[in-house]
Amino acid sequence: MAKRDYYEVLGVSKDASEDELKKAYRKLALKYHPDRNPGDKEAEEKFKEAAEAYNVLSNKEKRAQYDQFGEAGLNGQGGFSGADMSMDDIFSMFGDLFNGQGGFSGFSGFGGSRTRGGRRVNKGSSLRVRIKLTLEDIDKGVEKKIKVNKYVTCKTCSGTGAKPGSGTTTCGQCGGSGYIIQTQRIILGQMQTQSICPTCGGEGKVIKDKCNDCHGDGIVKGEEIITLNIPAGVADGMQLSFAGKGNAGARNGINGDLIVSIEEIPHENFERDGNNLCLQTYITFPQAVMGTSIEVPTLTGKVKFKIEQGMPSGKIYRLKGKGLPDVNNPYRRGDLLVRVDVWVPKSSTKEEKEVLKKLEDFEDFKPNPTSKEKSFFDKMKDMFS
Repeated sequence: MAKRDYYEVLGVSKDASEDELKKAYRKLALKYHPDRNPGDKEAEEKFKEAAEAYNVLSNKEKRAQYDQFGEAGLNGQGGFSGADMSMDDIFSMFGDLFNGQGGFSGFSGFGGSRTRGGRRVNKGSSLRVRIKLTLEDIDKGVEKKIKVNKYVTCKTCSGTGAKPGSGTTTCGQCGGSGYIIQTQRIILGQMQTQSICPTCGGEGKVIKDKCNDCHGDGIVKGEEIITLNIPAGVADGMQLSFAGKGNAGARNGINGDLIVSIEEIPHENFERDGNNLCLQTYITFPQAVMGTSIEVPTLTGKVKFKIEQGMPSGKIYRLKGKGLPDVNNPYRRGDLLVRVDVWVPKSSTKEEKEVLKKLEDFEDFKPNPTSKEKSFFDKMKDMFS
């Protein structure tokens, strides 16, 4: 079942600002918040759907990909799939939108687990890589395995940042909330401000003894073999986002994303024009006069088609569905455009010239264009229109 348009989900226009997106998401999230709708599966799904839409549209890169290529531009991964994310994950990513507001101090998950309150969760940075694809790869879609140098979870401390056996303690300054509230007196009364705790950085806990290998970060430099499933129909310069494949987040935080930029390898036979492929081929003068059948290559094999008698040089034949699939709809394909030119030899023998000389005497070989033939100026207009 196709997902609803993300702008439609949030109820905003396609030119909505960041503030408009945030307000729209917060309104929906509060409406369908699990604390307000206990046991309501429909509300749970709407809550996740709104979170997924906001995750994409609040990120400039993902939003640009979505606007240009739709859901396929995100490779089916808008940063995460709401259906696959737990409530803990969603609140870890967007908990700052609710903290201290709306009457929610925490959240009881549908599986009995609890989020980390409104505490800050570290997110790893995104990585960028470029991969080269042939037209054959693009035609069918392809699985690529790449080795990436990145930050990975420290094995010594299992990502906690603490020396094995030492653990962490609740932050004494914020009491484990990750935030501190300051009260100031103003003319109209008192004003409260909330900020991230400077002692624990918003995590609500502090490390007793730091791990010797990661120095308390919970991550170290390493490498990982990542499998990428590239959809059919991608284009040169297109960027795909793979959620959770970037750098690991500090102290068991959320992994960043892997941004994959597509580079298309030039093909020896075809030029690409959107989803269409263009090919040039030649026939002999006698073939053009008498008509013939010719065979041309495609990305999946060879096809044969008929050349009618008296074909003018430069005629373009359209072979339906022999182009590339649409990235948003792999069942819809472009066409193969075959330009057929008449081959004119640069040199000829005396015997060949004599044969050609005889042809000049026949009426049918003398120029006699009809009104159906486009003039040179009409063709020029078509080229520049």
